[in-house]
Amino acid sequence: MTQTLDLDDFEKLLEESFSKSHSVADIVEGTILRKDKDGYLVGIRGAKTEAFLPEKEISTSDDEVVNLEVGDIKEFYVLKEETDEDGMILSLKRLAFAQAWAQLNDAKVQGDTILAKVVSVVKGGVLVDVADLKGFIPTSQLRNGAPGENLMDQKIEVKVLEADPKKNKLILSQRLAIAEQRDQVVDNILSTLEEDQIVKGEVVRIADFGAFVDINGIDGLLPISEISWSRIKHPSDVISLGETIEVKIIKIDNELKRISLSLKRMGEDPWQQIEGQFSEGQVITGTVNKVTGFGAFINIFPGVEALLPVSEMSDENVNPFNLYKVGDSLQVLIKKFTPQEHRIALSVKDINSEN
Repeated sequence: MTQTLDLDDFEKLLEESFSKSHSVADIVEGTILRKDKDGYLVGIRGAKTEAFLPEKEISTSDDEVVNLEVGDIKEFYVLKEETDEDGMILSLKRLAFAQAWAQLNDAKVQGDTILAKVVSVVKGGVLVDVADLKGFIPTSQLRNGAPGENLMDQKIEVKVLEADPKKNKLILSQRLAIAEQRDQVVDNILSTLEEDQIVKGEVVRIADFGAFVDINGIDGLLPISEISWSRIKHPSDVISLGETIEVKIIKIDNELKRISLSLKRMGEDPWQQIEGQFSEGQVITGTVNKVTGFGAFINIFPGVEALLPVSEMSDENVNPFNLYKVGDSLQVLIKKFTPQEHRIALSVKDINSEN
């Protein structure tokens, strides 16, 4: 059996199909219907009743004059939601603020960088002006993670972390904007570099594990193992803070935005130099560079260390520390010579046994 709708039911369904609830801070389009003693009545599509625009919500200042005519179609800010008893309350003067909030929300979604003027330093951060709205930058989101007295009255670039017009909450970050700028600079610089390229840079930091060298604005790592072919105790034995040096780029990591450098590879590899100069069974003179529990490292050529195992020091059980100290000169026999693997094994006891 087919059910038919009478005219009243059809009109009710039609009204419901156009019905749409609007929330505070929404921007709606409406038509000026008529002037009221304290404002204007406005027709809003989807609203059940006429909305009201109070006189005090028409202009943003006493000096500004806004002329409204019946039939004008404008956008309005929803100041108060419609209820079963009352219609919506609208505002024109808050429209600019609403549009500003919308733009800030778009900036957050798109990840855009915007300008903000620092107007006050408060506990926990700074207050800023953004498009006539007040925003807050926590101390942790400032460039140096420190109080921002030196930022007063400055315009700085920021990212939007939170933009909530209903809570009037605008949280921003300078640190993220700076990080993005740095990433762009790093990407641009990395695109001009390549592995095995020789570059000049300034030593900007020295640590136990190596040094950081400024290459065109980004820091490259110079590991201690890449500073010298010879054993060194600390990078400062070879380089100084603030010194300008030439280095070779040995690795570029575009994903992590890092470059690795080498100073020692600026010169000839001593392991290649010694090929043909030494041979197994040859007795040579070397200098003790380091003594360990398992043996001693002997310098047999500038930048080349060979290992004298404790088992090759004597036919008897010995303590390497009782036999040798750094700087000692001694004769050793080359027992195994594989410079292509950077390995040379030495012996003292085999010399003694031959004698």
